[in-house]
Amino acid sequence: MDNKTIYKKTIGFSVRRLFWDLLSMIILAGLSALGYFIAEKVSQNNGFIGLLIGLLVGIIIIAIILRFVSYTLKAGQIAMMTKAITEGELPDNVIAEGKKAVKERFATVAIYFAATRLIKGIFNQLGRAITGVAQSIGGDAGGAVGDAVNSVIQTIIAYLCDCCLGWIFYRKDINAAKATCEGAVLFFKHGKTFAKNMGRVFGIGLLTLLLIGGAFAGIFYLILSIPAIKTAFAPIYVKIAESAQGEEGWFNRILENEATLPIAVAVIGGIIIWAFIHSTFIKPFVLAGVLKNYLESGMNDVPSEASFSLLDSKSPKFKKLHEGL
Repeated sequence: MDNKTIYKKTIGFSVRRLFWDLLSMIILAGLSALGYFIAEKVSQNNGFIGLLIGLLVGIIIIAIILRFVSYTLKAGQIAMMTKAITEGELPDNVIAEGKKAVKERFATVAIYFAATRLIKGIFNQLGRAITGVAQSIGGDAGGAVGDAVNSVIQTIIAYLCDCCLGWIFYRKDINAAKATCEGAVLFFKHGKTFAKNMGRVFGIGLLTLLLIGGAFAGIFYLILSIPAIKTAFAPIYVKIAESAQGEEGWFNRILENEATLPIAVAVIGGIIIWAFIHSTFIKPFVLAGVLKNYLESGMNDVPSEASFSLLDSKSPKFKKLHEGL
């Protein structure tokens, strides 16, 4: 089954995730606006505080309820991609089978979250070691290089976590902890295979950011330039500019300037929309190819218990998990 077919047959998960993500965005914006207007009505000039309170309440609701649904759908999509790659076929009701696979492998969503946090913890520890080398260059250059390397590593880690999760679904006959160890080792045993995909990952990501993010940033800027909307946002702009005053950094200087602040808001809005579209529709297509290479390399050379020692000295989280097997 080729990548395009796998993508088409599992796109239903992406559509459902988009619905929940948009609902999250609407709740967040609605509660923030509600908090702002209530605070302004009760006590003038406290609208910004009310906005922050509404934003906080929205984040809590999203973290507790909606993210569980979204991440469960993501896990189901990875489970079905894995099935398509390793077995060459998919059932008619892909959505139902994906949810069933997640439940059978992790029993509860809480266990799934625990597994994903552990995977991220292992790869983040390994990533920090690489970032530390870049930062050791010294001075501002070292910090800048370290930040750039860290951004790249975080993108790679996101794909590694998804691939490792796919490996856990594939190795359904062994416990999830051992499968997690195998999945982490697999990358380092076949790093060259995985590295071949990174050009496509970053190339497509940058291209879609410029096209999609740039287009929506332009649309948002035009909307913010409408006189009525510009007047409505003026008090918020003032508060943001005041909070940025006295702070160092180029971004704070942009926020301090009332002329460049709307541009920054439009760009941030464009990036948010790009993130939704990219993660929902574009990343799954890229992931299908990356996951296929990852799983095929592992299926031909399953990591042994002896190979676990490769990462024991590099990640305390990995060592602790390994020792607990």
